[in-house]
This record gives sequence, C-alpha cells and structure tokens, in this order.
Amino acid sequence: MNNNSLSIQFLGAAGTVTGSKHLLKTPNGNYLVDCGLFQGLKALRIKNWEALPIEIGKLKAVFLTHAHLDHCGALPLLYVGGYRGKIYCSAPTRDLTEIILRDSAKIQEEDAAIANKKGFSKHKPAVPLYTEEQVKKVLELFEVVEPKKLIQVDQNIAVTYYPNGHILGSCYVVVEALGQKILFSGDVGRPVSPILNAPTPIVPADYVVMESTYGDRVHPTASVLDQLADVIVETIQQKGNVLIPSFAVGRAQELMHLVNELKKQNRIPDVPMYLDTPMGANATGILRKYPSWHKLTVDECNSMFDKVSIVSRFEETLEVIDTPGSKIVVAASGMLTGGRVLYYLEKYMENRKNTILLTGFQSEGTRGRALQNGATELKMHGSFYPVRAQVRTLGAMSGHADQSEMIQWLGQMSEPPKKLFLVHGENISRDAFRVKIEATLGWNVEMPDQLTESSLI
Repeated sequence: MNNNSLSIQFLGAAGTVTGSKHLLKTPNGNYLVDCGLFQGLKALRIKNWEALPIEIGKLKAVFLTHAHLDHCGALPLLYVGGYRGKIYCSAPTRDLTEIILRDSAKIQEEDAAIANKKGFSKHKPAVPLYTEEQVKKVLELFEVVEPKKLIQVDQNIAVTYYPNGHILGSCYVVVEALGQKILFSGDVGRPVSPILNAPTPIVPADYVVMESTYGDRVHPTASVLDQLADVIVETIQQKGNVLIPSFAVGRAQELMHLVNELKKQNRIPDVPMYLDTPMGANATGILRKYPSWHKLTVDECNSMFDKVSIVSRFEETLEVIDTPGSKIVVAASGMLTGGRVLYYLEKYMENRKNTILLTGFQSEGTRGRALQNGATELKMHGSFYPVRAQVRTLGAMSGHADQSEMIQWLGQMSEPPKKLFLVHGENISRDAFRVKIEATLGWNVEMPDQLTESSLI
C-alpha cells in the first residue's frame, strides 16, 4: 500500500444482514468498524468458526457502532486472535455490550454442555465459540467516547460518533482519514420511537457505508399499541399464552413499556407478564443510567417493572412454562436462534390457543424466518416439534428505519457523496434500495460482495 492509498474491505454484512465487519485500510494501519457474529443460515454461521480475515498486527483500532450481537458478537474472537488495541464506543454501548457478550458466552457454554450430555452434536466434544473469561478480557480494551466530539485516534485518523436512534447508545460513525470522510451508518433507527430519540441528521461525507435491512419495504402505519393490544386480547380470550421472542437489548424494554401502557389504559387484561431474559432486565437498568439517550421519564423507566416478573434461573423458566392460566412471556432470542425462548416454544407451539408474536427482523435461515414463512414444524434441541400456535408479526414495531425513512435521512446530506456502499441487507432488499436511491437522489451506489475491497483514493 502506497503512502496515499485508502481502501475499504467488507468482511461481513455484504449481501446479508449479519456479521458486520468493515475494514478501513490506510498506509499506517487498519481500522475495523464493528465486529459482529454471523447468524441465520448455516453457511453463514460456520464462518464464525473460521479465522477472522484480519491481519491483527496491522489493526490499530476498532470503532463499534452499537451493542447488537451481529455488530459486537465477534469481539472476543478478535482478542483470542491477539488484538490488544482500543475499542471505541459510546458509554451505553459499552455497558450493553458487556451484558450481551457475557450472555452470549454463557449460552454457548451451556449449549455445548447440553450437546455433550445428550450427544446431539456432530462435534466430539462440542465447545463454545468463546468463553466468559475471554469476554472479560476483551472488555478491558473498551474506550468510551462522547457523542459529537472529534476524537483524534492516530496522527492521520479521527472519528466522531453521532447518535442514530437504533438502540440505546447506537451511533453512526464518521472516520476522517487522509483528507477523506467515510460515514458508517451502523443500523439507523426510526424518526419516531416510543423510547428513543430520533437519529441525528446525517452530516457531509465523501463516502457512505449504509445499511439496507428494510431497503425494499415501508413499515405499516398502524399503531403499535393497537396491534399489540389486539393480539394480546384475542389470545387471552381463547385462554392462550402470548410468547414474544425478543432481542434482550432495545426490543425487550420497548415491549415492557408498551404492555405497561396498555395495562394502565385498561386496554388489555391484567394477566401475568414474565421477562425471561436477565440480560434484558439488566439492560433496563442501563436505560435508567443514561436518561439523555432516550425520552422516557424516571417514573416511566421505573414503572416498566410494575407487574413484570423477572425470570433469572433456568429452573424458574420450567416453572413458568408449566404455570396454568394465560400469561405474556418475553424471552430471548429475538430470531429464535437459541436461548430459553426455545423451551417455551417447544411447549407453547403445539397449542392452537397460543400466539407466537414476532416483533423484529427475522434473518434468513433462522427459526423466526421459518415461522414467518409458514413452517409446519421446527427443529430444536435435536428434535422436531409441530407448529400449531398462531404466528403473528408486529409489523409496525421495528428498530430499523424503512426505505422511505432511510431515503429521508440520506437526503439531508448537503452534497452527494462520491459513492454510497450498501451493506447489511439481503440482496433483494439491497437491490431495491439501490434502485430507489439512484432514482430519488441520483447517487453513485455500489453493492459490495463478501471480501470485496474498494479503493477510496
């Protein structure tokens, strides 16, 4: 690489919505934006077991946009590979990432132990991708940054974080290198959210790396409260249970707030509600800790726990499953890729009176996507289970901006960038968004493939 060259290589989330890793290459070293796990299709998941395609010795710093597993989940693997530099992020992202990574390691260790005990893994023995001890080590590398403040990382590299309303602490990141500004959108939130502030208007940049999760669709305009109330009332009238697979960070807190509001307004019966994700409960505490990052009052944060039972131990999970009477259960994970929600699913999915309510994006190859597509059975813990329960999707509830909202956000840029790279979207969604951007904004758009490297100078 010569003294004036600058390029970007897409190591993940290129043609898929998972495994976000974008490597910025400069003459004096490289910089990684996000380091997430691949989820969903087996062909993607097995990439998590491959050596990271990064020259650790040349990696100077990591810029983390937010705390979801598909953006932060591979950070411990970076540590295992020998990285000891800084990982920059906002304060809420640092706290939430700790919760998510510790939980991820714990689930992997538990799943490996169960697989070895029951013998349903092809690997002898089954091992976790990483351990809680390795998570503890990587957390020591985190460096908290203030939003909208220029941070001089190295002599020729500076970075600024701007809140983008996806989850608590999430930001888009602008990296300044060799006279160029490269904007990484992270996951962009919606302009109106029950909990979070609107995304910061986009700032000028020479290049934009943009997500495209919902690049081919517009979210329903129906009220989330109305949709949620209808599903809960209908299910409880037929004496069923409402099971809501949920992302523990962001979505779980929003659901707690919405159910609490519906109960206050007497729009739903006062049935028991369980939050079976200790990680989600801890994340709610972080919501209290950072009031400037959201729009809930102290009283609203505190009242979210009114009449919500937190399930901590696995033995309690089994007790809740067998508790008679209708109930609302919010349990991780949001795409049914693992965790305790699968134990509820095994029991509740076979009863037509119950409802499985999906509330977020379901990646290709996940059980959540299979349910959305009308699957008649699901495989869990080595066995197949029939799907008889009602499966509903709360379409109006999303932490991602839709096509029109993303176009509106991009359109705030005063001058067109030299090029916009579309990432973090399935190819159908990504291509539809490309067509819309070109037609609406007239920008130069590229859709990089996995491992594609593009020159910026």
